[in-house]
Amino acid sequence: MSVIELDIGGMTCASCAARIEKKLNRLAGVTATVNYATEKAAVDHPPAITARQLVETVVDAGYTATVHTPEITAAQPDPPGSAADRLRRRLLLCLLPAVPVIAMAMIPALQFRNWQWLSLTLAAPVVLWGGAGFHRAAWVNLRHATATMDTLISLGTLSAFAWSLYALFFGDAGMPGMRHGFTLTVDRGAAASDIYLEVAAGVVVFVLAGRYFEARAKQRAGSALRALLELGAKDVAVLRDGRPEERIPLGQLRIGDLFLVRPGEKVATDGVVDSGASAVDLSLLTGESVPVEVGPGDAVVGATVNIGGLLTVRATRIGADTQLARMAKLVEAAQHGKAPVQRLADRVAGVFVPIVIALAVATLGFWLGTGVAPTVAFGAAVAVLIIACPCALGLATPTALLVGTGRGAQLGVLIKGPQVLESTRRVDTVVLDKTGTVTTGATALTEVLPADGVDPDDLLATAAAVEHGSEHPLARAIVTAAADRGLPREPVRHFVNHGGKGVLGTVGERSVTIGRAELLADGSITVPPAVAAARTTAEAAGRTAVLVAWDGVARGTLVLADAVKPTSAEAITRLRALGLTPILLTGDNAATAHTVAAQVGIDEVIAEVLPAGKLDVIKQLQDRGKVVAMVGDGVNDAAALAQADLGLAMGTGTDVAIEAGDITLVRGDLRSVATAIRLSRATLRTIRGNLFWAFGYNVAAIPLAAAGLLNPMLAGAAMALSSLFVVTNSLRLRTFR
Repeated sequence: MSVIELDIGGMTCASCAARIEKKLNRLAGVTATVNYATEKAAVDHPPAITARQLVETVVDAGYTATVHTPEITAAQPDPPGSAADRLRRRLLLCLLPAVPVIAMAMIPALQFRNWQWLSLTLAAPVVLWGGAGFHRAAWVNLRHATATMDTLISLGTLSAFAWSLYALFFGDAGMPGMRHGFTLTVDRGAAASDIYLEVAAGVVVFVLAGRYFEARAKQRAGSALRALLELGAKDVAVLRDGRPEERIPLGQLRIGDLFLVRPGEKVATDGVVDSGASAVDLSLLTGESVPVEVGPGDAVVGATVNIGGLLTVRATRIGADTQLARMAKLVEAAQHGKAPVQRLADRVAGVFVPIVIALAVATLGFWLGTGVAPTVAFGAAVAVLIIACPCALGLATPTALLVGTGRGAQLGVLIKGPQVLESTRRVDTVVLDKTGTVTTGATALTEVLPADGVDPDDLLATAAAVEHGSEHPLARAIVTAAADRGLPREPVRHFVNHGGKGVLGTVGERSVTIGRAELLADGSITVPPAVAAARTTAEAAGRTAVLVAWDGVARGTLVLADAVKPTSAEAITRLRALGLTPILLTGDNAATAHTVAAQVGIDEVIAEVLPAGKLDVIKQLQDRGKVVAMVGDGVNDAAALAQADLGLAMGTGTDVAIEAGDITLVRGDLRSVATAIRLSRATLRTIRGNLFWAFGYNVAAIPLAAAGLLNPMLAGAAMALSSLFVVTNSLRLRTFR
C-alpha cells in the first residue's frame, strides 16, 4: 500500500468532504480521509490504483484535486488571490448594495414611492453575482445527484428572490406605496404578495461574511505549522573541493558538504560540527530558551540560530530527512486524522443536507395545510433551509487539531494523531525510563578502581576497546573517558552484546567480559573480594559499577554516575498535579534507581529490568487496570512505548523510540511530558465543546425555524456565526501555555 496526499479544491462544507471521502473509498483497496479544514485528502491505496485515478475520482465528483507536493519553505500565509482575499472582495462589493435593501425593508420611514423597484435593482446583483459560487456549486451537485450546504443556500436565496419577482410583477407588492418587511406594524400573514429581497440579499452577505471570517480563521489555525516550515534557511555558504566559500540555494546542498554558519545565521541543515565552537539557540525550534554550547563532533539541528562563534558544519541530513521536516510531517499527519468522536459527526454530515431539504418541504406543507398565509409557510421553509449548518460539524475536530498540534509544535510537543487525545484523558500512571529521561543520559566515568597489580590505564583502555562496539550510554562514557586520557584503542574481535547485561570481546590475547555481576556469574568468572567490595560501595552510593574481567578473573571496577536533569523534580510535581502516579523504570541496580527517585520525588521504583522486561512491566500495570503512559528515549524503550496506552518519546532519543511513541517531545526536558498531556487534554476538550455546540445548534435552531419563529435573514446570520464560533473557539488554543 502507498500513501498519497491530495490538495482538494471546491469544498464548501463538511458534506463536500464526506462526499469525496465516500467516492474515494469506493475504489478497491482505497482508504481515504478528507479534511475539510485543511482541504487535503490522505489516501492509502494499492499499487493498482494510480494517483491519476484518484485525482479523476475527485474531479468526477465535481471538485478539483492535485497531488500535494510539500515544501520545506512554506508559502506566505495570506497570498494575494487566496480564497480569503477573493471572499473579502466579493463581500465588500455585495455589502454596499445589500445594506440599503435591508434598511428599506426593515425601516418603514425609508419606504418611499416605488422603493421596492430600487430594492430589486440593488438586490439582483447581490443574489445572482454575489451568490454565484453557491449557485454554481449547487448546479454541480445536482448534476451529480447530491446536495451540500451550497444547495441549501442556493435554494433558500433563489426561492426568496423568485418569490419576490412573482410578487412584484404579478402581485400587490409592485403597487406604489405597498409596505413590506419584518416590522412590528406589518402583519406578514395579511399580504400574500410580500417580497423577500432583503432575505435573499442579506443571506448572501451573511454567508459570504461567515465564509470570509472562517477562511481567515482557518489560516490563523494553520499559522503555527507555516511558521515552523518557514524557520529553515533559504541559502547556505558551502565549502567544496578546497575552493572559496560559495553561497548556494539550500536545495543544492548535499550530504557530506561542509558549510559555514556565522554568528546570527541559521544552521542550514542537520549536521555535525567539523570545527569551531559556539552556542546555538534552539528556541525557534524547541522553545528551549537556554542556548546550547557546541563544538567539534557535536550535532546541530537545521533552523537553529548560531549566536556565538564561526562554525564549520558537515551536513548529515537534508531535505525531508531533517528534524525540521520530520517535525512538520508529524504535525501534518496528525492534522489529517480523525478522532473517534468525529466519526458520528461525519456520518451526520453525510446525510444532513437531504434531511434538511426534506424538513423544509415538510415545513412548507405543514403550514400550508394549517391554512396560514403562503408567506408564513414560505418564510418558515426558507428559514429551515438557511439556518441548518453542517459546516460546524465538519470543522469541529480539524480546526481544533490544526491549532492544537500547531501550538504543540511551537512548544516542542508533536502529537501524532487525534486518536492520541483520548488516551491522554484516561491516563493515570506515568512510567519513566531513567537514563536520558529523568537523568541527563550523559553518564561520566568518575572512578577507576583496579584490583591489586592491575594498571588503571590498562584496565580502562581494555574496557574502552570492547565497549566501543556498544551503543549503551555507559559504554559511550567509558570510551569517552579513555579518549580524554589519550589511551590507545586496540582492535576487538568476536564482539558480543548481551542486552542489559554487558559485552564480550577479544582484545589481543585477552578474552574480555565487561558488565554486571550477573554476566560475570554466567561466565563462571571469579570476582576477588576487593573488587566485589568496590562494586558494593559504589552501588550503595547510588552510582553504577561496571566490572571488567579477562581470562576468567575480574580485574577491577569502573564507577559511573548519571546526573539528574535540573528540571526533573519540577516535572514530577507537575505530573502529580495532573493526577498521575509516576513510576521509575530502569535497568540499573536498585540502589542507583532509588537514589535518583528520591532526588526527584518518585515513590515507586522498578529496577534491574532488562529491555525485554520493560514491555512485561507495562503489561502487568495494564493488567492491574492502570492506563499507562510510557516515557523513554532509547531503542530498548521502543517495545514498551508501543505497548503503553500512551507512548511519549523524547526527541533527543533514537529514531526507533520516536517512531514507536504517540507523542514526540522535541526537548530533552521532562516538563514537556506534563505540557504534552495538558495540551492534548485541552485540545480534546475543545473538540468536544465544538461538537456539542455544532449538534446543539442544529438540534435547537431547525425546530425554531420550522415553527416560524425565525426571520430567514436572521437565520442566515445565525448559520454563518455557528461555523465562525467553532473556528474561533479552536483558536483559543493558540494561547495555551
